[in-house]
Amino acid sequence: MEKKRIHRLIVRMFWVSLVFCIGFTWFYMKRVIPDKLNIVAEEEEQFHFSMPFDVTLYSDSEEVVLNNGSNIPSDQIHLQVNQPFSVYSENQGSYRLGLKLFGWIQLKDIQVNVVDTKYAVPCGTPVGIYLKSDGILVIGTGDITQKDGMTATPAFGILQSGDYIETINGTALTDKEALMDELGKIGASEAVLKVRRNGEDIDVKMTPVEADDGTYKLGVWVRDDTQGIGTMTYVDMNGQFGALGHGISDSDTGDVVQITDGSLYETAILGIEKGTFGKPGVMSGIIYYGPGSTLGSITANTEEGIFGKVNDRFKQKLEQDAIPIGYRQDIKKGVAHIRSNVSGSIRDYEIEIQRVDYSTSHKSKGMVIKVTDPDLLALTGGIVQGMSGSPIIQDGKLVGAVTHVFIQDSTRGYGIFIENMLSH
Repeated sequence: MEKKRIHRLIVRMFWVSLVFCIGFTWFYMKRVIPDKLNIVAEEEEQFHFSMPFDVTLYSDSEEVVLNNGSNIPSDQIHLQVNQPFSVYSENQGSYRLGLKLFGWIQLKDIQVNVVDTKYAVPCGTPVGIYLKSDGILVIGTGDITQKDGMTATPAFGILQSGDYIETINGTALTDKEALMDELGKIGASEAVLKVRRNGEDIDVKMTPVEADDGTYKLGVWVRDDTQGIGTMTYVDMNGQFGALGHGISDSDTGDVVQITDGSLYETAILGIEKGTFGKPGVMSGIIYYGPGSTLGSITANTEEGIFGKVNDRFKQKLEQDAIPIGYRQDIKKGVAHIRSNVSGSIRDYEIEIQRVDYSTSHKSKGMVIKVTDPDLLALTGGIVQGMSGSPIIQDGKLVGAVTHVFIQDSTRGYGIFIENMLSH
């Protein structure tokens, strides 16, 4: 009896271990191998994925040629553990590669984008940013003190943090003042609010409450714009720009702000507070608002950064030359540089790329970098808030941008692949 019990236990442990290994392998390879590759037309690009098992890579199109070192072009190659391979295509377009585990288990599809050689100017210039939200952003609900001294919470349980109020009784709202004006007209009558919640429009009914100051309110904290200082990453040959490398999120909701438009303005850095353990440093400055200080228009605020077009005033300030774009397969561990204006003039500072993550699950965290330049360490202590968007340059190519700083170590942080910003 005891032997049978032990035998059953061993068999059970075997199957549990097998299922775990298969599940782990599936998750690992899904994460390590990217969903998308970018290659330049008529240039053979080499890739190297850290794979624990043998896989078969195949092309669904005659336009994409695979090679694994055998010098025999093929539409299907067998890759052994840690074996590099190359991809080549003469024609621009979007194609598909398939990946099979052990040659028969379909693992995933990889999109291959074949593009012309791209160039952009790595900037590193600080800019003032102003964004106009798409609707009136609700950041929270609160109490209203009425004339009789009693409190009311009309919005509680009806409006949520992160909602965008678009209209009230059919009237479009452009800013907080417009909302207050409409509430004054409605008074204590029931109002229908068109609210955008999680990307969907819904109608909610509310009755404004008269506050002790005689105005009518909904009992919500709202915001209709946001501003700050960031770093311009690049400007392409058409004047299109990308900055920050991550989206601008509302400080209260934590969500990326949905915008209608925005503007870039001149800014001046007044001081730098160095980062310490557990507290990131910060650049402080002043933004010069006004038509004479405008540097461009913002059309999008996304998880990969803010985007738009610079004006002639900004173009005239550009002194750097355009350089080629480097894709993720061009990036390697080792020496690179970030371009920044933290000292008052544009300089390239040495960094070390410590890790390259080909996974697309965290678009703004494709690289781990460490500041090694003694001048930058003396000036800022490493990476500080406001440096997000500083371009990363390696081997003469623009490969990424700084996005985050490690709270526990201000000399280290994350970077985004420049192709993720350009894919916008």
